[in-house]
Amino acid sequence: MRRDHGVASPADVAGLTGMEQMQALLDGRFPPPPIADTMDFTLVSVGAGEAVFQGTPKFRHYNPLGTVHGGWFATLLDSALGCAVHTTLAPGRGYTTLELKINLVRALHDRVPLVRAIGRVRHVGRQMATAEADLIGPDGKLYAHGSTTCLIFDAPPRPAEG
Repeated sequence: MRRDHGVASPADVAGLTGMEQMQALLDGRFPPPPIADTMDFTLVSVGAGEAVFQGTPKFRHYNPLGTVHGGWFATLLDSALGCAVHTTLAPGRGYTTLELKINLVRALHDRVPLVRAIGRVRHVGRQMATAEADLIGPDGKLYAHGSTTCLIFDAPPRPAEG
């Protein structure tokens, strides 16, 4: 199982569906992306049109007001939203976020041991997908929710690592 952070190579992802890529990441066959280390979160499950991330809010994520910065919420929700869409892609297809909307409904601090971002696809078409996500604490409280619109396209070939 791979534990170092990085990005899967073009050869690694060639011919794989989005779900197969996400499952390889979850199984440790692909390295977790560097952002997961920076922001203290990890992928915990994937399913068809669904992705769940778990994050640990820490003091280093605080804003000047003494609570977790909204960008941390946004990054965790964006990851769950985008990866939920990723699970629906055919081999050779890619996506990018066109729009991200979040609602912060409760302050978050480092006394909350972890939160889960649960992303679910609402619609997938040939060129566009939408998804929604909730950020939930261990006590079931809603801390934030969000939505995305993603552009779906034929993925350009990535240069080989050299």
